[in-house]
Amino acid sequence: MGWTEGPVLVLTPATSANLGPGFDSLGLALSLYDEVEVEVGTPDGTLTIEVDGEGSEVADRGDRHLIVRVLRRAFDLLDGLAGTGPVPRPGGLRLRCRNRIPHSRGLGSSSAAIVAGIVAARALHPAGRLLGDDEALRLATEIEGHPDNVAPCLAGGLTVAWTTPRGPRLVRLETKIAQVTAFVPEQRLATERARGLLPESVPHGDAAANAGRAALLIAALTGGLDADVLLDATEDRLHQSYRAPAMPESAALVGRLRAAGVPAVISGAGPTVLAFTSASQVDSIVPEVGNGWLKHPLDVATRGARVMTGESEFRS
Repeated sequence: MGWTEGPVLVLTPATSANLGPGFDSLGLALSLYDEVEVEVGTPDGTLTIEVDGEGSEVADRGDRHLIVRVLRRAFDLLDGLAGTGPVPRPGGLRLRCRNRIPHSRGLGSSSAAIVAGIVAARALHPAGRLLGDDEALRLATEIEGHPDNVAPCLAGGLTVAWTTPRGPRLVRLETKIAQVTAFVPEQRLATERARGLLPESVPHGDAAANAGRAALLIAALTGGLDADVLLDATEDRLHQSYRAPAMPESAALVGRLRAAGVPAVISGAGPTVLAFTSASQVDSIVPEVGNGWLKHPLDVATRGARVMTGESEFRS
């Protein structure tokens, strides 16, 4: 069996990590998608990259482009899994990205790119079937540095991810929450900067409070508990207040929404704000939101990254 001929089209969802108290463990896949098309063995034998939408400014990075680096790392891993030495690769690589997930906003854009590269490599390589879900999660986590976003991007829905001496693991849970709203600001915030604001240690009382809230959040999301319970369940003491100086407008919006009874959190490392409210409820909270926010009512994506067959329904 040889390399896949023709392009492979992969769809990857946005994700929101933490969800308040579930720091570095909870994640939710959302119905905002990047579209990545990869082809090996191009006629001219060169590397070509086309990027539409978010991240178009990095289209000229060539071999340094994140998805290109992930593809080649995944190809190398698959060569090893095949056990026959390096598998000869067709010359040339064509990458086309249509990016809808905002970059550096806390919606998992880098995880989407990493997962897209791994899923595409699995579909293209002759030994792709040997790269199972556990290995895909391991590789994605190694590249991203933590599993909280790559887990829901791979599995869809609501996930709990954790690490063990044997590597990262995840479980996927069925959630009763069908819709959320993301409020995306214009400004970006690098994840590295947001992580750099976290203290080395936190008070024991705050850690205990978060443990209880994270358990309650799982119960609320999977059991369809009332909004007032979800409001309590999304309370956080581990990361949001420490990161607030880097995103004061986002922190203020979370405060306004929560004061109005809306369960709202910082999405991932921010600065996007995620509110557990349906599209039909968005208009009612506009006074608390104010101007300067792009509103994205989104469904929970029940499926993770996948190879599309035929023409993508998301192409224009």
